Amino acid sequence: MEADAALKQEVLSLVPQQPPFRFIDEIIHLDDDRIEGTYRFREDEYFYRGHFPGNPITPGVILIETMAQVGVVAFGIYLLSRQKNARPGDMKLPISLFSLADGVEFKQIVKPGERVIVKAEKIYFRKMTIKARVVMEKESGELICSGELSGVGVDQ
Repeated sequence: MEADAALKQEVLSLVPQQPPFRFIDEIIHLDDDRIEGTYRFREDEYFYRGHFPGNPITPGVILIETMAQVGVVAFGIYLLSRQKNARPGDMKLPISLFSLADGVEFKQIVKPGERVIVKAEKIYFRKMTIKARVVMEKESGELICSGELSGVGVDQ
């Protein structure tokens, strides 16, 4: 069953990364098996000044980070709350550590101003470890990049 809008917003509010290093604007789908989130890369993002002057392109590591924030961090917060049968905001959350990017392939570039959609499908979630198949697409549906990402929650 899909999470309601309030729960999606609650999960989003608990993602620990903050501007200028938060790359999730909205969670558009969330259930026990998958998550979808969006982010619009703003023209004034700090990394465009040097990557590349006169021809700004979103760095691949930022694309992977965006995929991880949606498909590992936000998804992990939700799945942990489901596992503990609690609201996400009522839990003491572990520190979320991104631990693995496997088989990541890039097919397209992302320019300033473009909105991306990140879709993740759970492979497993156990013992505060998540592994997901994650894809990033343009609004047109064109594949930007994909791979398997993992993360682990570490108690504080």
